[in-house]
Amino acid sequence: MDIKRNILLNPGPATTTDTVKMAQVVPDICPREKEFANLMKDLRKDLVRIAHGDPEKDTAVLFCGSGTINIDICLNSLLPEGKKIMIVNNGAYSSRAVEVCEYYGLPYINLKQDIFTTPDLLEVEKTLEQNPDVALVYTTHHETGTGLLNPIRQIGELAHRFGATFVVDTTSSLGMIPFDLHKDNVDFCMASAQKGLMAMSGLSFIIGDKELIERSKDYPKRSYYCNLYLQYSFFEKTGEMHFTPPVQVVYALRQAIKEYFEEGEENKFARHARVNRAIHEGIEKLGLDYVIDKDKESGLVVSVKYPNLPQWDFNKVHDYCFERGFTIYPGKISTTDTFRLCSLGAIDVNDIEDFFVVFEEALNESRINTPLK
Repeated sequence: MDIKRNILLNPGPATTTDTVKMAQVVPDICPREKEFANLMKDLRKDLVRIAHGDPEKDTAVLFCGSGTINIDICLNSLLPEGKKIMIVNNGAYSSRAVEVCEYYGLPYINLKQDIFTTPDLLEVEKTLEQNPDVALVYTTHHETGTGLLNPIRQIGELAHRFGATFVVDTTSSLGMIPFDLHKDNVDFCMASAQKGLMAMSGLSFIIGDKELIERSKDYPKRSYYCNLYLQYSFFEKTGEMHFTPPVQVVYALRQAIKEYFEEGEENKFARHARVNRAIHEGIEKLGLDYVIDKDKESGLVVSVKYPNLPQWDFNKVHDYCFERGFTIYPGKISTTDTFRLCSLGAIDVNDIEDFFVVFEEALNESRINTPLK
């Protein structure tokens, strides 16, 4: 098949290979067949390996849904009776965790931090010291709204020092930048198939400590579909998801993981890094401004300020680029108008160079002369 290739510079879903797309074209199969259960078993082992977990200690539990389902599952499933969650919140995706707590009526501390910089670790320590009933600390590794990378290893060390479980949203970082479940002091991380693994939307997973999952069976039951222990125990007993999985998406993920290991972790990290450098070079050449200091960025998302010009129209620029096969995405900062350029997906430097040719044409079409300064 001749499949048009689009370059997605949004923060996911990401550009996929044709082989991942075509992996979905398989004979129909009932997901209760042993063959499919064996496929799921191998996927779970591979996901633990990608997170650098311990196969004896850790497991991967898969769910149908986007990355947000993982936030829901971890927060409602891993909080013991009479305890609190502390959310280290410096962006849109940690704020989403706050919303989940509010919807379930979970007791929580919203430790709000400056969204333009990394959290104040002394404040994290002080809050934990003053709140001995905090049993779960939650934060986001890579705040995709800004491109900020949080110091999870240090936050995890503090969480463990005060006896709390540490849960990290690694949805837009896992498989793209270095991460080690145990060296980074993380009990549970989470991601979805369409981000760092460059597969398809609709399948998400939580990776973490089997013993803590088993302990959670005695915690209050706050959800049926989104309960971590219930899904885990069904996998352990049957090798299957409790409810019908997205079959074709599972086959795409199997192919994407195969390609992940074929490319090699270090090579993949290096490719994302050089794509990010090319994005920075293109932005600087055009005279645009960043939102986050480079030394605090993840190396995966660059958040760019709108040009302060009356003729700038994001939708017009977006549409011009989209018609030519490039997707850009608005930001998630309530106080600053931004758009984002991301180095996720099966792309390389030549794709970024081609994009900036089109992007500059779009600016010129809007009567914006470059460079801007």
